[in-house]
Parts: sequence; C-alpha cells; structure tokens
Amino acid sequence: MSRLKVGQFNDSFPPTIDGVAQAVKNYAGVMQEKYCDVTVVTPKYKDVVDQYPFEVFRYRSIPLDRRIGYRAGNPFDIETLIKLRSKHFDLMHVHAPFASSVLVQNINRKPKVPVVLTYHTKFDIDIAKRVKLSGFRKIALRFVLENINNADEVWVVTEGCGKALRNIGYRGGYRVMENGTDFAYGKAAPEKVEELRAKYGVKDDEFVFLFVGRMMWYKNVRLVLDSLCFLKRHGVPLRAFLVGDGFDAPDIRKYAAEIGLENEATFTGAIYDREYLRVFYSMADMFLFPSTYDTSGIVVKEAAACDCPTLLVRDSCASEGVKHDFSGFLAEENAESCGQVLLDACQSREHIREVGANAGRHIYLSWETAVGRAYQRYTEILEAWPGELPYNSRSQWV
Repeated sequence: MSRLKVGQFNDSFPPTIDGVAQAVKNYAGVMQEKYCDVTVVTPKYKDVVDQYPFEVFRYRSIPLDRRIGYRAGNPFDIETLIKLRSKHFDLMHVHAPFASSVLVQNINRKPKVPVVLTYHTKFDIDIAKRVKLSGFRKIALRFVLENINNADEVWVVTEGCGKALRNIGYRGGYRVMENGTDFAYGKAAPEKVEELRAKYGVKDDEFVFLFVGRMMWYKNVRLVLDSLCFLKRHGVPLRAFLVGDGFDAPDIRKYAAEIGLENEATFTGAIYDREYLRVFYSMADMFLFPSTYDTSGIVVKEAAACDCPTLLVRDSCASEGVKHDFSGFLAEENAESCGQVLLDACQSREHIREVGANAGRHIYLSWETAVGRAYQRYTEILEAWPGELPYNSRSQWV
C-alpha cells in the first residue's frame, strides 16, 4: 500500500518561533518518519533555507505589522495554486484559520479531499489586541469563524480551547487532540547542569525559576516578575531565567530592574538549541507559566520531560490535567496568590522534586504518541470519506 500524501498548512514555521509553528514541525517530522509523505505549506521568508526530512513549500508573502512579527501568505497566487493542486494530497491539515485556510479552500477542487483544522490558540484575543475598531474586529472574527466552519473535521488541543472556540460563535462538534513535546523524557546530564550553574554563578541555596516563551506582556510575564518579587521580599534566595525574545523584551527587562530584580533575573534571549534548552529545564526547581492566553502550553510538557513542575493559573487551558501539589502548582491570577504558592513550595525542595516526578509521569506527552493518535484519526476520516464526519460545523453541538 502506497503512503498517504498529507499537507500540513500553517501561517508560520521555523525559523519563526511560536507554539503552533513548533507543533507543525513536529507533526511533519514524526509523520514523515513513521506514517506518510508530508509537505509543509507556509509563507516565504527572505533568505530562509529549509533543511528537513520532509518537503517545505513556501509561497509568496507580504510583511505584517512589526509588532506582530509575521508574514502573510498570498492564498490567491495562481502559480502557488497550480503547484499545490498538482501534489494531489489525500488529506490537508490546517493549523491557522487565516491565509492557510483560504489557500486550502482554493486548492481543494474536485475530487475534494478531507480538510482537518486544529484550533490551537485564542485568536479572538489576538484580534482584540491588534484590531482597534470594533467593526473591523467583528469582520475579522467572522472571517475566522467562516474558515473553521469550512473544515471537514475540527480539532482543539484542550477542552478549554474548545470553550474558546464556542466564545467566537462556533456551534459544531470538535475533537480534543493534544499536542506533545519533542523532548525525549529525561533530564540533561548532571555535568551539563553544573556547567550551566557555574556559567551563571548560581549558588547552592538559590531556588532556580524558569520562564520560556515569547517576551510579550500578554504571556503574563509581568505576573512572573511580580511573583518573583514577592519571593524576594519574603527572603527566598532565588535566580530566574527568562528564555525567549519578542517585541516587549526591552520593556520587560526594564520592568524587572525597576522592581529590584536586576541581580536575580537573567534574560537569555531566544535559545534554538533544544538540548541546551533541556539543560535550563533540568537546572530549574520550578517552571513558571501563568499564561491565560495559551490554549495548550507545550512548554509545560517540555518541563515535565525534565521532571520540572510548573506553576500555572488555576482553570487556565494550560493547567488542564494538572493536580495542585501533586503534578504541578496552581494559583489565582495575581502576584500575591502565585507568590504565596511559590513560597509554600520553597519550604521543601524534596517536595518540589516529588511534584516534578509526578509531572513527568502524568503530564508528559511525546510527539510520537500525540502524532500517532492524529494519524490514526486521519485513516478513520479517509475510510469514512466522503461520508459525513462527526466533528465539524454540520454536526450537532453536544
């Protein structure tokens, strides 16, 4: 039996760093190795050379606002449409309800193939932040909703993400399909951790906290810093490492200094070497991820791969499956609550390690497992096609 041909479509892809881009890279890598032939379709960036074990098809694009930091693909380019139609995909999987969705609709001609769409993130929040006029916001949300409604099967990465989908007006069925992490389970070698501690002068009595993500205020980085400031006021010796880059990075660094964390907080910038990043997770006593924006939080699974427990906001999407004081730490969305939970945890390093080990057992999910489940669902969809599928805008909301 010949291998299936699957297109993975997204509006971003490395070297652009975001959670969805990483998800698409891992979908493509695991599927190409184990299951099917994959083509990633994504906007073209200047001077980018793709070297992957799968095909990356880049199409014409234009820059968006500098604050957004992305390029928008042109889904109406005739040359692009002709080339993609000639690939004869068996199934197309869209990871963004914007240009990628329009492109898929434009190339999906007779015989039509099934289209899966994963709703990864709270696009309504993105639109609210970046589109100031309410009339244009409504138009943008209708555009997103129309693209979602056009999919033959809709996936969400958490149940909370499904609720976010409801909030923008989606009334059909959806299926929860979790994302994983490309980190193999296990800490970095002890000597690597010691080298990193020595490099930054981390003392034995200092608690090490870690944040990994885009340096944008909407990631709740202010809450991270305020919580650390709470700990410092209560006499906890600490070091904090903030890994990542983004538009708000200069302001975030300035704020850290203003509240007295200039000696405790280290901003490393973006780290692209995944094994080097593993050393940071392995060095950290606790990972801080109080984001209420993220719908999945792959970084939480990355931390769990290294037996590093995470502080999360209670009832956030990223906190799904985490039990307080067992496989992670949960707090309310304010500095006093987060700080107090951290302060209580710092009373026992041994307990922090126990919670981290439980995170490794119960929160960690590899991309191999996650993508294996996705491919199994692909085959079920194709077996049923062109019959009606249960998880789309035409199915009953249950």
